[in-house]
Amino acid sequence: MYPRLARAILCAAVLLASCNTPRASESKLTVAAAANLTDAFGEVGRAFKAKTGVEVIFSYGSTAQLATQIENGAPFDVFAAADTEHVDSLVSNRKITSDSRAVYALGQLALWIPDGEKSGVRELKDLAGPQIRFIAIAQPELAPYGQATVEVLKNAGLWDAVQPKLVYGTSISMAKQFAASGSANAAFTAYSLVLKDQGTVLKIDSHLYHPIEQAMGIVTASSHVKDAKWFSSFLLSAEGRAILANAGYLLP
Repeated sequence: MYPRLARAILCAAVLLASCNTPRASESKLTVAAAANLTDAFGEVGRAFKAKTGVEVIFSYGSTAQLATQIENGAPFDVFAAADTEHVDSLVSNRKITSDSRAVYALGQLALWIPDGEKSGVRELKDLAGPQIRFIAIAQPELAPYGQATVEVLKNAGLWDAVQPKLVYGTSISMAKQFAASGSANAAFTAYSLVLKDQGTVLKIDSHLYHPIEQAMGIVTASSHVKDAKWFSSFLLSAEGRAILANAGYLLP
């Protein structure tokens, strides 16, 4: 009897202790995020989990591809785009709740040359030189940064000279990967993806392209609306904005 009683008391004590011990949240939030956010949102996710206990799973891709997935019922909770147009279209189609729509950052376009000064590129016009054979950009019909790149080349008077050299990636991160792997000599990409990389990084004059306003919204079909609202509020908070600013974004 006594051993059984002792075991019962011990089990009760362990159960009571477990009830009084705080547990990490088992909630998981799925965020569809434009590829330019890969580095920044890694830090955002860690800071958000530390504050709320909610784990964030990010699905990165081009803005157009992610918007199509949401339109077709993909189980995302939040959409963080690289533009406003795709979010507004989803709001119109009632795929994103209208009251959750917000501009959270202004993206900056950059030219990245991994070989740095060896390439001989010190300004945009140098891309027309024979030493540059291939230049990677994101497909303009899929990625707002790719669309901005086309604007830059046309407004700088370089389109005719540079267009034959262009190679296209399905996202801004793929364009960067082309240059990183040596498949391209240079890449137009998001400043946030290369500001800490080796090589030459040239921020593009913002007057050469329309502002890259990046909007977000909560997916109407989300089953984690409360957590989604927390995430949106965090991204717009002083802490979230500081992370974005340090990652190379301008703030609206």
